[in-house]
Amino acid sequence: MQFTSFDGKKICLYVWDDVASPCGVVQIVHGMTEHAARYEAFAKFLNAHGYIVVADDHRGHGGSDPETLGWCKGDMFADTVRDELAITEHFREKYAGLPYFVFGFSYGSFLTQRYIAACGDISGAVIAGSNYKKDFEVYLGSVVARLGILFCGEKKPAKLIEKLSFGAYARRFADREWLSADADNNAAYHADPLCGFTCSFRFYADFFRGLRSLYTKKYRAGLQRGMPLLLVSGESDPVGDMGKGVKKLYRFYTQKAGMRNVTLRLFSGSRHEFLNEKEHRDEKWDAVLAFFDQNCR
Repeated sequence: MQFTSFDGKKICLYVWDDVASPCGVVQIVHGMTEHAARYEAFAKFLNAHGYIVVADDHRGHGGSDPETLGWCKGDMFADTVRDELAITEHFREKYAGLPYFVFGFSYGSFLTQRYIAACGDISGAVIAGSNYKKDFEVYLGSVVARLGILFCGEKKPAKLIEKLSFGAYARRFADREWLSADADNNAAYHADPLCGFTCSFRFYADFFRGLRSLYTKKYRAGLQRGMPLLLVSGESDPVGDMGKGVKKLYRFYTQKAGMRNVTLRLFSGSRHEFLNEKEHRDEKWDAVLAFFDQNCR
């Protein structure tokens, strides 16, 4: 289905609602260079446990912009956060009275970090496959992205940034597959025409600007101190700097931001897409489900 967002943009939206007696709603915020349909199996798992699931294809992704993958007019980070807030508003009204959760993965986890400072009171959020990104890499990426726009145009695929980031991740593994430790999952991702494209210089310029808005005094002021928060990643996820960045994010939320209900979970042997790895999948899915179940109110 299509969802009309705050600026009239048509967003491709998925709703998995085959639930007889719903106990809550989960909004999934997908990662970079993928799309929401990849979460169907996980959504149906949540359906079986009483949760309605909604998810969109972000701007520049999937069915929302299939002809311009990696680029969309406007601020691709800030506007996508506003999309997520609009989707939340719509479904909280539709399913009034049900607990409402957000699950953000990878790029979606950074959108979710921004989202939780603006969404008001929800029942909880999962920040998955993430990091605390306040470092020289963000500054350097911003410079490269701005120069790319200046000399190549905002729609040009940012292959240099892709090489510096994803290429560095791949070099950490003998098989060069940083995405997951599951060969079948990697093969399906590479074969998917809506996955693995190169994002534009505009995308990265907006992304790095969005990252710079995190962790500030203004950002901390918007956080709900008592909101339940689950930080979850693969222990061998290069996006989270093999767990070190996720632990730093945990310290930020608990120590600097003063959030009182934050849980950290790292899965041994898992890389970035821990949800899609067959090995110990039940343990991983059950851990996320347990967070939702524990915080239904």
